[in-house]
Parts: sequence; structure tokens; C-alpha cells
Amino acid sequence: GDFVLPFDLSYELDLWGRVRRSVAAAREEAQGTAGDYESAKLSLEAELAMDYFELRSADAQKALLDDTVKAYADNVQLTTHRYTGGAAPRSDVAQAQTQLDTTRVQDTDVTVQRAQFEHAIAVLIGKPPAELTLAAAPEPKRYGEGFLKTQPPSIPTGLPSELLQRRPDIAAAERRMAEANQQIGIARAAYFPTVTLAGTAGFQGTQGSNWFTWPAGFWALGPTLAETLFDAGRRRATSESARANYDASVATYRQTSLTAFQEVEDNLAALRILENEAQQQDQAVASSADSLHLFTNRYKGGVDTYLQVITAQTIELDNERNAIDILRRRMDASVLLVKALGGGWDASKLPTFGAQRVKDY
Repeated sequence: GDFVLPFDLSYELDLWGRVRRSVAAAREEAQGTAGDYESAKLSLEAELAMDYFELRSADAQKALLDDTVKAYADNVQLTTHRYTGGAAPRSDVAQAQTQLDTTRVQDTDVTVQRAQFEHAIAVLIGKPPAELTLAAAPEPKRYGEGFLKTQPPSIPTGLPSELLQRRPDIAAAERRMAEANQQIGIARAAYFPTVTLAGTAGFQGTQGSNWFTWPAGFWALGPTLAETLFDAGRRRATSESARANYDASVATYRQTSLTAFQEVEDNLAALRILENEAQQQDQAVASSADSLHLFTNRYKGGVDTYLQVITAQTIELDNERNAIDILRRRMDASVLLVKALGGGWDASKLPTFGAQRVKDY
């Protein structure tokens, strides 16, 4: 018999940087994927915060409508007593009852929205909706307490110069642009020959007893040169495709950056404008409350009809509900601004090559 124990070794000389660029491209793709993960995580965190403020806004709306239902129920009694005493027509009672019934419908409808936001929060934190119950916020004793006492966080003026380093989606787009640049070099390297060092060593013998002796050993080492002479334009097409992909990645990076600045500017403007709107709305709430008080007293004194009281009630309720909605929009704009600024993330948190290797193993 003939016994052979070979050892083969092949090593490609990276003369044109193809292997080096392939490793770099893979590393940059890994960093881009890490940026995608952080971007998705930031979006989910922002959605969770917005759903929470939507839920607390619904709590404030519910508390307001609960108080309004009680007030309207008192008005039904007032008009009923005046009708019984002959001081008011039957239509006043009908109008007061209609106003009460309509507001009860609105009060009930708010609970549907609250339940939906509570379920959304449960899903975002990884729980079945049935397993999460968030207690309602304490009912405010008067307008301006509870949720309406909440204030958005103060935002420093001016855009941070490091915005391009603080958004994971921008970092991911930049990494993929770098990866596409590496692919151009890989495609260019295909025009050059591949040089490979191949070696073979081992033992060969006719008997097992002398298999590992020095005379039974053999070895061979030599280079191999391979070059593609004709490929019908495949390498040229691959190179052009790589350049086109790079141009596309540059455009994506630019668009992502511009969108980031737009989102920051949009929410800064929203916060600034909504702050002024909130102050104006507070004045409208106070004015409508005074108006309702005056018309109610005039009605009790027999000067005005109950229709004017109902009109004043509707205006006051709409103003108070709008004040709650404006605050909700301010809180949402704050969340979106924090998201647009990267949520505290920066490009230094992208995994390094060493960290990637540790995770691989």
C-alpha cells in the first residue's frame, strides 16, 4: 500500500487591496447595521413617549369632561326647577338635557382613545395589552392642575454643530457611503492579476513504520498567477455599478442629513409657536369662563335666554379641551425634537472592529 499524509496551504497576496477593502467594507456594513438598530430603537422610544403623553392627555380630557357632566347635570336641575316654577319654558329643560347627553357621549368616547394608547404602550414594552394597566392621573381640582401643569423641557437655542454625529441614521448612511467607496476599489482590483502562493507538504511511504521518517517527507512551494483575459465587459459593468451605488449612497447621506436638519427646525418652530399659542389659549379659557359665569347669572335673573348659556358652555368646553390638546402637541414636539437630535446618541457609540470581533465569538 501507499500511505500519504498531505498538508496544503494557499495564501493570496493582497497586492491590489481587494482583500483589505473587502474586510473594510464588511466592517463598515456592520457599523451601518448597528446604526440602523439604534435608529429603530430611538424611533420606538419616541413612539412610547408620545403614546404616554397621549394617554395622559386623554386622562386630562376625561377629568375635564367628568366635571363638565356634573355641571351640566346641575343645569338640568336648575332649568327643571325654573320650568316647574313657571320662570322658564320647557325648551330650556330640553336644551339643558341635550347638552348633558352630548357631553356624556364625548366623555365616554375619550375612554376608547385612552384604552388604545394604553394597549400601544403595552405592546411597545413587550407585554400583552391585557397585562398592563396604567392608573389614571389624579383628577385636577381646577383648571391648570394635573396634566395641564406639565411643561415641556427647555431646549437650548441654536442647532448643535455636532448634529451630523448625533443621529444614528446619519451615521448609518455615512458608513454605507464608506462601504460603497470600498466596493469601487474591490471592483477596480478585478482588472489586475491574482497572485497566490500555494504550498504542499507531508509524508508518503509504503509502510506505516517508516511513514514519519525524514526520507518519507516531501514538500513543494510555488506562486500561481491568474488573470482574466476576456469577460465580455463584466468587470467594466461591475465597476460602473459600484460607482453608481456610491453616487446613490452619497445622495442618500445628503438627503438623510438635510431631513435631520428639517426635523430639528420643524420641531423648534412648533415649540416656539405652540408656547405662544398656549398663552393665548389660557387667556381664551379665562375669558370664556367669565362669559359663562355672566350669562348664567343673567339667565337666573331672567335677562337672557338659556340658548346663550348653552353657547357660552360650548365655547368654554371647547377652549379647555383645546388647551389640553395644545399641551399634548407641545409634549409631542419635544419628544420629536429629542429624537431629531439623536436622543443623546453619538457616532462614538458605533461598534469598533475589536468589539465586532468579540461579539462574533
